[in-house]
Amino acid sequence: MNLIKEIPSKETYIVRQPVLRKGKPIESCVFDGDDLETTHHFGLFTDESLVGIISLFTKINTTFAEKNQAQIRGMAVLDTHQKKGIGEALVKHCEAYCVENQVNLIWFNARTAAVGFYKKMNYQTEGEAFEITDVGEHYLMYKPL
Repeated sequence: MNLIKEIPSKETYIVRQPVLRKGKPIESCVFDGDDLETTHHFGLFTDESLVGIISLFTKINTTFAEKNQAQIRGMAVLDTHQKKGIGEALVKHCEAYCVENQVNLIWFNARTAAVGFYKKMNYQTEGEAFEITDVGEHYLMYKPL
């Protein structure tokens, strides 16, 4: 059975590191703003094991006019649990959370390899691809709610 619940930022590291920061020190899993009161981390548990994570930051991107925005960061699912709907469930959970809290737009920087996944959930790209140092090529993506 799958359960999504809010977790402390430190709990995200066991999924962030092998998926998003493979071969890098655990310190690379700490994101600016992780421990702000306005930041929320959600974990998806399968049979009490954490297998997927997503973080939601209250952050304005001036590219967009909406006043209430949230940024998704650090969405990751362990390799052994990918392609099972876990990532989609986490994104939908964040969307529902945002709607409940009057957030008008979700945006994020998506790895090039993940763009197709997000497009299936009606996210759109904005602008050209750009490089994030030590991480790779990304696209700015967004969805009005």
